[in-house]
Amino acid sequence: MIQPNDEKLLQKKGISAQQIEEQLKSFKSGFPYLIIRSSASVGNGIIRVNETELQTYLNEWGKYLTTNARVLKFVPASGAASRMFKDLFSFLEGDSDLPVTGFEKKFFDDIEKFAFYDDLNAVCKKNTGKNIPELKKANSYREIVANLLLEKGLNYGALPKGLLKFHSYKDDKRTPLLEHLVEGAVYASTISGNVNIHFTVSKEHRQLFEKHLGENLSKYEKRFGVKYNVSFSEQKPSTDTIAADADNNPFREEGELVFRPGGHGALIENLNDLDADIIFIKNIDNVVPDALKDTTITYKKLIAGVLVHFQQQAFAYLKELENEKISDAKLTIIAQFCEKKLNNHNENIKSLSGGCLREYLIGKLNRPIRVCGMVKNVGEPGGGPFLTVNSDGTVSPQILESSQIDMNNTADKEKMQNSTHFNPVDLVCGVKDYKGRKFDLLKYVDKNTGFISSKSKNGKELKALELPGLWNGAMSDWNSIFVEVPIETFNPVKTVNDLLRKEHQ
Repeated sequence: MIQPNDEKLLQKKGISAQQIEEQLKSFKSGFPYLIIRSSASVGNGIIRVNETELQTYLNEWGKYLTTNARVLKFVPASGAASRMFKDLFSFLEGDSDLPVTGFEKKFFDDIEKFAFYDDLNAVCKKNTGKNIPELKKANSYREIVANLLLEKGLNYGALPKGLLKFHSYKDDKRTPLLEHLVEGAVYASTISGNVNIHFTVSKEHRQLFEKHLGENLSKYEKRFGVKYNVSFSEQKPSTDTIAADADNNPFREEGELVFRPGGHGALIENLNDLDADIIFIKNIDNVVPDALKDTTITYKKLIAGVLVHFQQQAFAYLKELENEKISDAKLTIIAQFCEKKLNNHNENIKSLSGGCLREYLIGKLNRPIRVCGMVKNVGEPGGGPFLTVNSDGTVSPQILESSQIDMNNTADKEKMQNSTHFNPVDLVCGVKDYKGRKFDLLKYVDKNTGFISSKSKNGKELKALELPGLWNGAMSDWNSIFVEVPIETFNPVKTVNDLLRKEHQ
């Protein structure tokens, strides 16, 4: 299975032969579906705050920012923009010289509305001697797309999303990276004026990110009166997973093992390496222009205030639980907190008492905590919030993808289809315990929540294994609180034409 000439590659990646064996076993056995008690909804796992509560939580977050706590924004930013331009690549490689599909016509009809229009116009003029209006008049539509996507032009087809120009301002054009700098300044700036942001990027694009940041950082520090501490990391080679053939044996190319990135779940390692008390997590492409930021900022502060509120209550209870002679009455109050506020349900909890109940409650409370914004389901893609059964028989809130749900089970399929909310990847996390010590986040991953997909390499079919998703199985054993947030806080850019939506203009 593992040959002597594989050892050098495994050593270079930091992957053990035992890890390979475990991954190959997963290909053979697959991953079990999760047992769903119900989809989460308002009043059943999802909190909906009223105006009074909103202000209370905003105040709690404002108060927290006056402490010495370290707050950080964590932004997965390694995704390439190539998928954004799938339709334009098809046009470039197609037979028609003129835009035919609705997508193509929309792109060219409104091309001057894109933030990158001036750059594209300039590079078209440089490479062809004609500007965009002249190229359109000459029916040279493919030339316009080539100058947008290919290396001879802006090379947008090969760049990461974080470095594309998304939004236009009177005196500025902003990339998603710059929009995250702005967001950090307005909801994650500490009393000392420090804004800590960490981007996970691909190795091939890291220098471009650092260059872009260096060209703009001082301007934004001056504009917002803050000091940015920006850092970068890459997905670790040790989180790559072995590819398998149809017989679940290691996939090889020219005799060498083939590995694939382990998916966004691999970033739990990057997250675990960071030193912070509270960490916001948000995808690189979910940003809006300043004119629409108020709602985003308000609800970012809200979920952070909710986190602080419940974390401080949990910390207080954990200190009381240090007392081995804690009263039964207090244990009952803490148990109700676990069930009513953290949605940790245990049908057998009434059979626990005294020291057994105390140890159970310590185990449930002394773990990382996250608050996740949830938006009403209006057909946008995204995992959903559910109440699921854990390996110990307890029930807790989880974010599931469709691949984790048994679609052959009529009841589970119906629960998914009737779910009222979905996850827009809007998280704030508490990653230290009540004594101020960092949790080892790797201990809270449910390794049985990976995913196997079919891929191809050079025309050959292979099986790929994705690690438990960052906000799915990688945070399975955290305490999770779901809070309803407005759909206006979710504005991802999946295709280039999404930038023509009013939310990005």
